[in-house]
Amino acid sequence: MPSKISGYSTSEPLAPLKGSNTGTVAAEKSTSEAAAASATVQTGDHVTLTTSARSLQKLSEAVAQSPVVNSSKVASVKQAVSSGSYKVDAGSVADKLLQFESGLK
Repeated sequence: MPSKISGYSTSEPLAPLKGSNTGTVAAEKSTSEAAAASATVQTGDHVTLTTSARSLQKLSEAVAQSPVVNSSKVASVKQAVSSGSYKVDAGSVADKLLQFESGLK
C-alpha cells in the first residue's frame, strides 16, 4: 500500500541542480568562501598504487607474456609415451599431491 508524502511542492526541486548558481546554498555562501573556492585549482585525479598492487601488476604482465604451453617439453613427453619409455614415479606423484593438499589448508 503506497504512502502519501505531503509538505513539498512538486514544481520546485528538492535540492539545487548541480552546476546551478540559483540554489539557496550558493546564495548563502559568503564572499570569502567564494574567493577561497575560486583560488583553489584542481589538478585532477591522483592514484597511488601500493607495493603489493605493483607486484601483482608486474606478475600479471609476466604471466601474460609467457607462453601458455612449453612446446619442447610436450614434444619430449609425447615421444616418450609413443615409444613406451615414459615411466610414472607413483611415489613422487603421491608426495606432490600431499604437498599440494597440505598447502590448501
